[in-house]
Amino acid sequence: MSDDAPRDDFESTLKPLWTRAQAGDDAAYREALSCISRRLRAFFGRRLSALPDEVEDLVQETLLALHLQRGTYEAALPVSAWVHAIARHKLVDLWRRRGRRESLHDPLDDLDENAHPLAADGEQPARRDLGVLLDTLPAAQQQAIVLTKIEGLSMVEASERTGVSVAALKVQVHRGLKRLAALVKEAA
Repeated sequence: MSDDAPRDDFESTLKPLWTRAQAGDDAAYREALSCISRRLRAFFGRRLSALPDEVEDLVQETLLALHLQRGTYEAALPVSAWVHAIARHKLVDLWRRRGRRESLHDPLDDLDENAHPLAADGEQPARRDLGVLLDTLPAAQQQAIVLTKIEGLSMVEASERTGVSVAALKVQVHRGLKRLAALVKEAA
């Protein structure tokens, strides 16, 4: 897959294996894929030195494509050229995917400190949003949820603190959570 002389050695090793594999020799197929995967790791590794986590994924994607497209291989062509063409397509697909995804997002690390959103009065945004949602609930449901789900008290502990029966607390928590879920669903 490189442009130097070892390519001929790769082709001379791969061609007979691939020919036997195309004829149904499973052992030759496994050996050909093993040989190809070593070459693909080197090929992708050189091109993706900044993205080493992507190398093995691309090797697997390319091997799968080779397997699925093995019927399109023409015996008159070098196997290495066919493999290389599929590998290049997979690499271009990765660059396109990453380019689209990365162009949609600015990394927070690259933002100026003044561009980061601030929470009002030192509050965390999630806690503030939860507070807004909880304020829409009746007081009994709100108290039951705060004690059991936020403060982490058991039903018995919350019952002792409030003087409300465990059964009533369970009902309040259930109704409150159901109402919160409906509110979140409406907002989405």
